[in-house]
Amino acid sequence: MKILCLTVSAGSGHIKAAEALEKYFLSHYENIHFETVDTLKYINPIIDKIIVGGYLKSLKRTPSLYGKLYKFAETEDALSNLSSLVNELLSIKIKGLIEELNPDVIVCTHPFPIEMVSKLKKKNKVEVPCIAILTDYAPHSFWFYSHIDAYVIPNEDFIQDLIEKGISRDTIYPLGIPVSEEFLITIDKKEAKSTLELDDKFTILLMGGGLGIGNIKDIFEKLAFSKLDIQIIACAGQNVKLKNQLLEISSRSYKKTVIFDYTDNINLLMSASDLLISKPGGLTITEALIKELPIVINSVIPGQEEKNADYLLNNGIAARIYSEDSVISILMQIMNSKVRLKHMKECCREKAKPNATRDICNLIIDLANKESALK
Repeated sequence: MKILCLTVSAGSGHIKAAEALEKYFLSHYENIHFETVDTLKYINPIIDKIIVGGYLKSLKRTPSLYGKLYKFAETEDALSNLSSLVNELLSIKIKGLIEELNPDVIVCTHPFPIEMVSKLKKKNKVEVPCIAILTDYAPHSFWFYSHIDAYVIPNEDFIQDLIEKGISRDTIYPLGIPVSEEFLITIDKKEAKSTLELDDKFTILLMGGGLGIGNIKDIFEKLAFSKLDIQIIACAGQNVKLKNQLLEISSRSYKKTVIFDYTDNINLLMSASDLLISKPGGLTITEALIKELPIVINSVIPGQEEKNADYLLNNGIAARIYSEDSVISILMQIMNSKVRLKHMKECCREKAKPNATRDICNLIIDLANKESALK
């Protein structure tokens, strides 16, 4: 069986979701060929640099502008029509890729390829079943198009949202967001702390996503010189400058700290932690829910992360920092309330979908087999 996974490297979440599926198939199935294609890079590296590069720059330099475009795209036809025209032009090359690989099913973890495949299927140029996997807790309209055979969403809470957007109920699967199987491995908290050479005390994990963006430095400094009886794990992602700043601050602090750049060992870090401070990216949220790790939301990027933040707050999973000046008082409120911490963990457990990757892979196989039976 051949599976074509189309994604876009605009942020790490879409790619990580694709990787989680590929790893699961390789570990649990035989005779499966799983091909992941970074769609825009495949179509044209220059176009990829303009679109994805522009997106990443806007997140770093002018996140408010990205937030305005996000809201505009939800309500205004002009931007939607422009995106539709661009994706229609780009879909021509994707048609060639699909014909070359001849997959039994197409999986999309980003809205761009979903629209491209939708246009091809609408014109009967492609007949392969297509599955869309949402990677945020925010069902924005740019994910939804006709002729898509299955929509995988993070939770049952979003079923009505999709129906109101015109998606048929029998194509909606609330299976969760796929993450690496390693997050199902239970690591004893004391053991995890010992592995990281930390003490058995309250541990805060501070993350800024793969790009290491947000006010991580300022919050780390507040924590490092606070009177809180804590130790800190900090991840700087691919931000080398940030890592050096954190190391310099750590050298002046008496608190135990462990500082990483980009790391794949997030399961160990979350297992060792009692609280996560992070921007609310879809994959990070999903991993924290599985690990039952309460979240303090920080450095929200306007747009889908605002919606993610709203979901976490409305479901009792998280608190939110609006300014680094308030971080200590907010942490004191949470740390001093065992009831609050326990409740946040219980809310994580209620919304977690630990078997999402397995269930999505089963769905992919089922849809491919149904299509094969019809031929």
